[in-house]
Amino acid sequence: MPSLPGAPQSHLHPHHKPLPAEFQTTDEARAAADEYYNPPEPSSTNMSSSSSVEKLSLTSTLPIPRSTYTMPRLGFGIYRSPPSICINSCLTALRSGYRHIDSAQFYGNETEMGEAVRQSGIPRTEIFLTTKILSAGGSPEKSYQKCLESVSKIDGGKDGDGGYVDLFLIHSPSGGKEAVREMWQALERLVEEGKARSIGVSNFGQGQIEGMKAYAKIWPPQVNQIELHPWCQQQTITSYCRSQEIIIQAYCPLVRNLKAHDPTLLALAEKHSKSTGQVLIRYCLQKGWVPLPKSDTEERILANRDLYGDWEGLEAGDMEKLDGLDEGSQGAIVEAVRND
Repeated sequence: MPSLPGAPQSHLHPHHKPLPAEFQTTDEARAAADEYYNPPEPSSTNMSSSSSVEKLSLTSTLPIPRSTYTMPRLGFGIYRSPPSICINSCLTALRSGYRHIDSAQFYGNETEMGEAVRQSGIPRTEIFLTTKILSAGGSPEKSYQKCLESVSKIDGGKDGDGGYVDLFLIHSPSGGKEAVREMWQALERLVEEGKARSIGVSNFGQGQIEGMKAYAKIWPPQVNQIELHPWCQQQTITSYCRSQEIIIQAYCPLVRNLKAHDPTLLALAEKHSKSTGQVLIRYCLQKGWVPLPKSDTEERILANRDLYGDWEGLEAGDMEKLDGLDEGSQGAIVEAVRND
């Protein structure tokens, strides 16, 4: 991030970003802020060649659009991680350098995620926590209360007083348009009250995001979390999200190990002396996505973040080979979005 001479925001924690140019007080600071928010476009529309110009590290972050915060580029997923195991998994992740954990009401481990943060001793402001509302409550107020319960489990006392989550998502559009509207209005209220710093969606296609325009105070969503890996690249929705400055998060980046014996993947792992999982996570990072690899095994948790240092990453030709594995919606193991 460029320094902002004369700007009081330049000392902020790296999970924050400077105020936009219009709020800066000097020409030099305004120019630096403009560069931060409007970097040069990558040479390839699918970002496959971005690896040649970007140096990544475990502390790399992405600016969250229309916000004063940033998001760690590598996340740690805890999908259905059993409560009895989840705390230890999160602690292992945090102690090894992860600063981004992704939970959900459906996962049943929001409390454990929050407890791990408290036990870690790491300041809450240095950790990025995500959760998701599973379904509408029947009214904006009831959905809001469901969200407040999550905030309380993760980072608050009674009624979530004083607590917040960094990102709150709608888990799915499957409940229909009215349910999405109700949940979105609840999330907007969380933002207004400081209980969510950013909000977004998951498993949403282009038409579903466009449909939110009619009522949303906050639009577009700041994040769309979808299934992404070489066999399910979802190019229509990822292109749309980039055009709207929506951060793309990738769940199932490891394809649940179902492709561990793919010849192309194995060849690249051997070429780089890395595991197939490390190749897949690095692929996501170099596509500009935020991968959320999940594991409850200490060895794999550590390996999944060992993507930097002396390893310069995947070459442009490697990325092209992985791009060529795309199977469209047929490649999804969970869900491909609908874009109509």
